[in-house]
Amino acid sequence: MDNKRTAVALGLFDGVHLGHRAVIDAALAQRGKGLSPAVFTFEPECALRKSGGSSGYIYTRTEKEILLYEQIGVDDIISPPFEHLCGLSGEEFAEEILGRQLRAAHVCCGDDFKFGKNAACGAQELIRFGKRFGFEVEVVGAVEYGGSVVSSSRIRELLLSGDIPAANELLGSAYFISAAVTDGNHIGRTIDFPTINQDFAEGQLVPRYGVYGTFTNIGGRIFPSVTNVGVKPTIEGVRRPLAETHIIGYKGDLYGKNIDVNFKSFIRPEMKFGSLDELKGQIKADIVSALNIL
Repeated sequence: MDNKRTAVALGLFDGVHLGHRAVIDAALAQRGKGLSPAVFTFEPECALRKSGGSSGYIYTRTEKEILLYEQIGVDDIISPPFEHLCGLSGEEFAEEILGRQLRAAHVCCGDDFKFGKNAACGAQELIRFGKRFGFEVEVVGAVEYGGSVVSSSRIRELLLSGDIPAANELLGSAYFISAAVTDGNHIGRTIDFPTINQDFAEGQLVPRYGVYGTFTNIGGRIFPSVTNVGVKPTIEGVRRPLAETHIIGYKGDLYGKNIDVNFKSFIRPEMKFGSLDELKGQIKADIVSALNIL
């Protein structure tokens, strides 16, 4: 951070959904008053503590940074290891981190925000500390959509059920994965449908196993694509779930490159086929379905 005063949005922001964006937008609005909008957050793995680790966190650090920097446009992201701060009292966090290190003049949080050792403090304590340490506090109420509060747990349920359109509405943008392309078994090439493989991170939520209509961003060019999420049951062997994407109309080597794949709609559940010829026939049908959807 430089010496400029900041407007800081506080939160875990797993998913960076509509509710989170309301808090971040409140910080962004302070740019017109000469403040630098920043986000103070924690590593995605902290969502596992909050949710009990039942279904995983939605976005990796890289994916959150893409959303916060490139799509939303904050100036800075501060994301220290949880272990470095978990022992601080609420007062110490407000004075040392917000007041001294971040030079906060305006702090935004949700009405359910908790901080300090053992999450002992909430929004009202933050307001009180702000008066002592030189920053004003803006508490942003929960955002409702479709009659219910927008929450990361609600979005996780939608992703696990394959309801991508509903998840995308709550997220405020398309659910996506952004990960390096890893080397696979090259089965796709042998049946004339080359694919890219991308691993989900350890602890990350894996959407419902199945085939999705997607868009793939390659260097700013957008291609329609078909993505299979799962374990490729037709191919022998035990493996971790991954995303395997056939990019329609693209030819080129993407190994090692970080690629964004945006999900639009669920097409069908993952299936085990009796032969590679059956798989090839189904992929052709999936491509037709994806192009009709996209």
